[in-house]
Amino acid sequence: MIQAKQELLAALGEAIQELNPGSALAAAFESPKQASHGDFACTVAMQMSKALKTNPRALAEQLIAALQARSAFQRWTESLEIAGPGFINIRLKPAAKQAVVAEVLAGAGRFGHQAGNDTHVMVEFVSANPTGPLHVGHARQAALGDSICHLFETQGCQVTREFYYNDAGVQIATLADSTHKRLQGLKPGMQGWPEAAYNGDYIQDIADAFLRKETVKADDREFTASGDVNDLDGIRQFAVAYLRHEQDLDLQAFGLRFDNYFLESSVYAGGQLEKAVERMVASGKTYEEGGALWFRSTDYGDDKDRVMRKSEGGFTYFVPDVAYHVNKFQRGYTKCINIQGTDHHGTIARVRGGLQAQELGIPQGFPDYVLHKMVTVMKGGEEVKISKRAGSYVTLRDLIEWTSRDAVRFFLISRKADTEFTFDVDLALKQNDENPVFYVQYAHARICSIIRNWGGDEAQLQGADLSLLSAPTEAALMLKLADYPRMLSGAANGLAPHDVAFYLRDLAGLFHSYYAAERVLGQAEDLTRARVALLAATRQVLRNALAVLGVSAPEAMSRESTESEEKAEKA
Repeated sequence: MIQAKQELLAALGEAIQELNPGSALAAAFESPKQASHGDFACTVAMQMSKALKTNPRALAEQLIAALQARSAFQRWTESLEIAGPGFINIRLKPAAKQAVVAEVLAGAGRFGHQAGNDTHVMVEFVSANPTGPLHVGHARQAALGDSICHLFETQGCQVTREFYYNDAGVQIATLADSTHKRLQGLKPGMQGWPEAAYNGDYIQDIADAFLRKETVKADDREFTASGDVNDLDGIRQFAVAYLRHEQDLDLQAFGLRFDNYFLESSVYAGGQLEKAVERMVASGKTYEEGGALWFRSTDYGDDKDRVMRKSEGGFTYFVPDVAYHVNKFQRGYTKCINIQGTDHHGTIARVRGGLQAQELGIPQGFPDYVLHKMVTVMKGGEEVKISKRAGSYVTLRDLIEWTSRDAVRFFLISRKADTEFTFDVDLALKQNDENPVFYVQYAHARICSIIRNWGGDEAQLQGADLSLLSAPTEAALMLKLADYPRMLSGAANGLAPHDVAFYLRDLAGLFHSYYAAERVLGQAEDLTRARVALLAATRQVLRNALAVLGVSAPEAMSRESTESEEKAEKA
């Protein structure tokens, strides 16, 4: 069906040019609102009618005549009908829909993927300063960022996962001071304990390890403690390395590894910040007022101009952000995506404006942003706000320990990033259809069980007589399989990994409905083989889509013994 759709779209493009030479209108199909209306819907006639000053239904008749004259429509379509003000509903021949089964089986793990290209994409996410464990907000970033990376990889892009953090700012100084106070025997609530200090038990763990002169190793740094309670710089470096190591453990538990770690301090050390400021001044987009240096960010859509250098000295926080993104562009990344909390919304206009003021040819709208809202965690019907490990918030590792990596990944990607999300721990533990990740994984495991009970050689499925797949539930399932590549492309372009979760739930639902309506095993040999081939293709697409989300595809699950259900059917 993928081939059929491509040929039909090419023929539609030719027909558009025939009726309206030079038209920039793209050939596209939509899904009808009701399955009974057809397999594809086309709105081209209504879109062209204004330019051609023609009644859309009359134009639809001309378009149908042009399409029916083309071999692709003769080969793959059963009928074309006009509906409403000028919709064209297209019904495919069964062979067009059935072809997707062989296409999926041939493509296997690469089904839905595009050929490799030279597009270099950087996704920067999590980017937590090493001042404590990763919290549930970072968990949502991790799920979003890694899934977006996988999506761009399916589109043939070369993707880099980058983690950006500060190792020498005010927060790091607070971390060092908090650890130093613990080394002096102070604890939260005692006289002399700083109000701004970090209170979690992890600070005591750092202090104890420092006294033991431990060596800690993270992905991007290693440091050995001196054990000297007066070694303030050593305390700072050890605390940063210790917490970077702890973050690595969080990320490993999540099944995530970064390609590169970028330190904010390197922007200062390399003179990149000063060069970025010089270019902004040279562009004429800055001015002096009240002893401070200002950026005319209102020229780029900001609600007011922003201070770049304060009157007492020192740059404001958006200036190193500009320098950092210049660095990204100069490293050759043509597309950069930042995953951040919605509290960063106000920085977008000024960072993009600062990049335009560099006059380096950086594209407008660079970088892209995906902003997410925070996560509320519910357990036992009550909101969870406190973690012993962190002291004041639920951590990523808490979620994984309470549920599973698969549940955390799937749940945190199952809603649009800009919507608030409640993570229900009790729901994530349920072994029934209420739990969306269980519902999808069980579909995969159930298919695996059916195929095991079939007992045939899966190589035989390549020659299955797919023309026997004629049931309405089979047609619906095949249309959904054929939609997978388009869904992936749309999710990547829209930075919308939740589309994959939606697709998975729909596909799992269609499978469960199909299996309830049609017997697979115990039929005539040719029919059983065709239906097993359809299930094998469904299993493959479920597995491929779960992989995009970083979620496993188990081959067996415990729900009232999957094996016994399928064996009972076979009998």
